[in-house]
Amino acid sequence: MSSTEHRFAFFRQSGWMGLATGLGGLFMSLVHMPAARMPPAEYGVLLMFLQVLNLMLIPAMGLQTVVAQQTAAAITREQQAELSHTVRVLFMAMLLLWACAAVATFIGRGWLLTTLKVGNPAALWITLVIGLASLWYPILLGILQGQQNFLWLGWLQIINGFVRFSGVIVIVWWLGGYAAGALAAALFAYGVVLTTAAWLGKNAWMGAGRPVEWHKWLRRVVPLTLGLAASQFMMAADQIVVQRLFDREVTARYGAAGMIGRALVFFTGALVAVMFPKIVRSVAKSEKTDVAAIALATTAIVGTLAGVVCTIAPALPLKILYYFQPEYWSSSQLVPWFVWCMLPLTLANVLINNLLARGRFVCVPWLLLVAAGYGAALVLRADKFTQAEIFTAFKMVIQTIGMFSCLLLAVAAFFTWYRRTPIVQPTVPGAGSPPTPPI
Repeated sequence: MSSTEHRFAFFRQSGWMGLATGLGGLFMSLVHMPAARMPPAEYGVLLMFLQVLNLMLIPAMGLQTVVAQQTAAAITREQQAELSHTVRVLFMAMLLLWACAAVATFIGRGWLLTTLKVGNPAALWITLVIGLASLWYPILLGILQGQQNFLWLGWLQIINGFVRFSGVIVIVWWLGGYAAGALAAALFAYGVVLTTAAWLGKNAWMGAGRPVEWHKWLRRVVPLTLGLAASQFMMAADQIVVQRLFDREVTARYGAAGMIGRALVFFTGALVAVMFPKIVRSVAKSEKTDVAAIALATTAIVGTLAGVVCTIAPALPLKILYYFQPEYWSSSQLVPWFVWCMLPLTLANVLINNLLARGRFVCVPWLLLVAAGYGAALVLRADKFTQAEIFTAFKMVIQTIGMFSCLLLAVAAFFTWYRRTPIVQPTVPGAGSPPTPPI
């Protein structure tokens, strides 16, 4: 295709993914309208476990990326056989990893329930089961993403959101369930989309297998996993810290504003989903592409507009999302802080995915250093958080996110445009070793 046709295809596919992400995100957001009708203490537990699930996604996020990369580069029959073998081994490896986590959770269940202020243990066990689905699901999504099957990638997001919303309506609104009930609805939704994704990608994981050079494969997946872990950790860790430090009756107010800020990262993720396999394919074929620059510019424009709107009318998104629970409207003072502090993290996520797609793994240790500094800051400032007035403390937590998000963006930008950065050539079997051009 010509350069113009490439851009048209990118915007067409990004438009569909944006629409699908928007609809899926809308249903996911609407979940909180009935869910917020449960007692604030239970709603705070639900918000906290949702962020726990985001952290549980970290190992599988790297797998989705590397499977997408290997699928996009699987051109020959031998490469496709290696892909099938790889996916099956990953399923077993994630099952074993989950089993170890399940045993550790069972042993430490008392400490976890007390520390995280969980009233109903069923919420913990349902979250654990969802964890297994969340480890398998991104592998299947990686197949669809690498095949550039954006049609079904989008539909799966819509189905996931719709089924979860419908389940919460029934279990929480009609039957009076609490956090465990809402999580049960999420588990059912995961079951539906996991089964659908497995059927759609069956040709990639049920085909004849061929041994893989695992040392080369691990050289790819480990830095990918660690690189993506930095931004994912920074997006989710704050809610867990807040749940631990503050009274369970008020943590839901922080989480309500956080839903608005984190939505920015979620909705702009559609651009990254379209961008990544296109960059991988262009690297495999030694072609130039400007999709990363387009994705970055679009994300910056959308994020800035969202920040301006939330600054002018900070209560508006809360009044829409929590129409039946006006007690959460008081969190509006936190909304502008959340959106503006999440914006640099959103931009950094685009640059990080671009770097990882091109095999520029030298940035990974520095990204991890920023994430570790962020985690240390949350722990070391815990006393200051608890000594301040509640909303002042919440702003201090959000400002910590903002400072380290800006630092993460600066690191990602440096390695993106610093032309002397060493490049790790693609090691996905059959991907070749073409030069990696700058963004």
